[in-house]
Amino acid sequence: MNVADFDYALPPEAIAQEPAERRDGSRLLVVDRGRRTWTDRRFADLPGLLRPGDCLVLNDSRVVPARVTARQSPGGAEIELLFVSARTPTRWDVLARPARRVRTGARLAVAGGACVFRVVELGEAGSRVVESESGDVLPLLEHYGSLPLPPYIARYATPGVIDRERYQTVYAEPPGSVAAPTAGLHFTRALLDELRARGVEIHALTLHVGPATFRPIRAARVEDHRLAPEQARVPVVVADAANRARAAGRRILAVGTTTARALEAAVDGAGRVRPLDGAVGLYITPGHRFAVVDALLTNFHLPRSSLLVLVAAFAGRDLILDAYRHAIAAGYRFYSYGDAMLIA
Repeated sequence: MNVADFDYALPPEAIAQEPAERRDGSRLLVVDRGRRTWTDRRFADLPGLLRPGDCLVLNDSRVVPARVTARQSPGGAEIELLFVSARTPTRWDVLARPARRVRTGARLAVAGGACVFRVVELGEAGSRVVESESGDVLPLLEHYGSLPLPPYIARYATPGVIDRERYQTVYAEPPGSVAAPTAGLHFTRALLDELRARGVEIHALTLHVGPATFRPIRAARVEDHRLAPEQARVPVVVADAANRARAAGRRILAVGTTTARALEAAVDGAGRVRPLDGAVGLYITPGHRFAVVDALLTNFHLPRSSLLVLVAAFAGRDLILDAYRHAIAAGYRFYSYGDAMLIA
C-alpha cells in the first residue's frame, strides 16, 4: 500500500495547543463500522455508549519528564537530551540535538553541573548512550527534566501544573513513556467510577511509548515501515479478563492504539490472550485480523503515521478518512490535546 493513501490535509489551527478546560469536556466522534456512519457526542457521554459487561483496557504507563537541557562541560554548547529508555538505572538511551556535537566521552552538565551525564556510546540518527555520574537517572529527570510535548505543540511544557497534570492520565503508574497514551487523557476518576457503576470492567496493562510510535512513515510503501520495539506488560489478570470476555461474547474496548497493539501482540496461535512481559514491535496494517479488540477509543492521528494506519486497519481506510474530513469540517481539535473517537 502506498503511504500517500494515508494522507489528509489539516489546517494548522485544528491542532490543539492546550488541553480542554475539563478532561471529559472534549468532543467524541462515535464511528459505527457496520453502518459506516458517525455521530457527534461529548466524551462525558461515554458511559451511556458502553454496555454492561464491556471489558475496557487502559495503558497505565506514566510519561517521564524526559527532556533535559545540558551543556558540554566545561562551558560548551547547549544540547537538548531526550531520555528514551533505560538500560540500567544509571545508563540510558537518549536522543541528542544537535547530535553532531556529542561525541563519545563528552560530559554533559545539567543545571550548572548539579548532575552530569557521560556519553559512552554512539547510535544512529542522533541516538546516544549516556551514563549518569550523579546517581539513578529517573530521580534526576523528575527534578531537572520537563515533559517532552510533541513537536506539533508549538511550545515547551509549562513549568506549572497544567502540562504536568494534563499530559498524564489520572491512572498513570509505572514511569517509562516519552509520550502520553493520549486516548486516556480524557478520563476523570469520576467518569471511571461511573463506568464501573454501570457494569463496565476496567483493567490496565502497560506499554511504554517510545518516540518511534509517533514518527511519520518515511517509506513509500506502508509495508516497508518498521516500528522500534517498546516494552510492554500484559498481566495475568488482564489476559484472563480478556479471555473471559471473549468466551462470554462481551466486547473488549482498547483505550488507545498502544493498548490495542499490546493486546494483539499477546495473542497465541489458538486465539487466546497470554500474559506478556517484554518487547512489542507489532506493526498493524490493513489486512490484520484483530483477534482481541472489538472497539477502539483513540485520538485523531497524524497523516502518514503508523497510528493512522492501525486505525484504518481496524475500521477501513475510506471510512476513517471520511470521518476525519467530517471532524475537520466540524471543528474538532486534533492530536495529543485534541478530541477523541470511539470506533465500534
